[in-house]
Amino acid sequence: MEIKLIPVLSDNYIFLLHDPLRHEAVVIDPALADPVLVQLSIWGARLTAIWNTHHHGDHVGGNRDLIRAFPDLVVYGSQYDVTLGRIPGGTVSLKEGDRVEFAKCCADVMHVPGHTLGHLAYYFPPGTASAQGDLFCGDTLFAGGCGRLFEGSAAQMLIALNRFRHLPPQTRLWCAHEYTLNNLRFALTLEPDHPALNHRLATVQALRSVGSATIPSTLDVELQTNPFLRWDSLALMQAVHCQEPLATFAEIRHRKDRF
Repeated sequence: MEIKLIPVLSDNYIFLLHDPLRHEAVVIDPALADPVLVQLSIWGARLTAIWNTHHHGDHVGGNRDLIRAFPDLVVYGSQYDVTLGRIPGGTVSLKEGDRVEFAKCCADVMHVPGHTLGHLAYYFPPGTASAQGDLFCGDTLFAGGCGRLFEGSAAQMLIALNRFRHLPPQTRLWCAHEYTLNNLRFALTLEPDHPALNHRLATVQALRSVGSATIPSTLDVELQTNPFLRWDSLALMQAVHCQEPLATFAEIRHRKDRF
């Protein structure tokens, strides 16, 4: 399985999964259809499914046009969102514990409310001890940050992110937005003397200066530098004057909303 990252709009990423042996593809969160169709033409591949993480327009905006191009498409979304009619063309509803397959690989479906109530993540466990594994986390987790709490609570988001914390540290994180530079600048307002954070900021600045993506990240990098995965860090608790993890997380999210 090949993974193609397609930048669209101002800061979105569409992820296109490609099976070169079967000449088939699956798209995750198609904000737009045209860039997907262009890449499919380059590959000579047929799109078989759309996997949506949640219902926001910059994640489902291309659904209808892709269905017109491929009428047999299967469109997946969370049971919550499909039931409410929030996934354009949604045909299959998914819940926690379901699995989806592509290119002889199986992804675990994770229900991770917080950003929205129906938010899903798709996790491909590593096939071998030396492999990385891949998490398509939508707007739940970002490189250096996490999603805003539009529908869910801080407690729900903390539970979702804590599930990610327990995945293998080498897991690649395919976050749906290029927010890394701004997220790290915010993180430094909390821990200005954090060595790993300062080093990461310099690396990201260099990448962005030449237009390179900072996605995928890896879980081990996030565990060291992302404040939204370090709510139980004593240094962060002290920085935001909180005494327990949930309050720390909520305060960090509140500060980021105003940053």
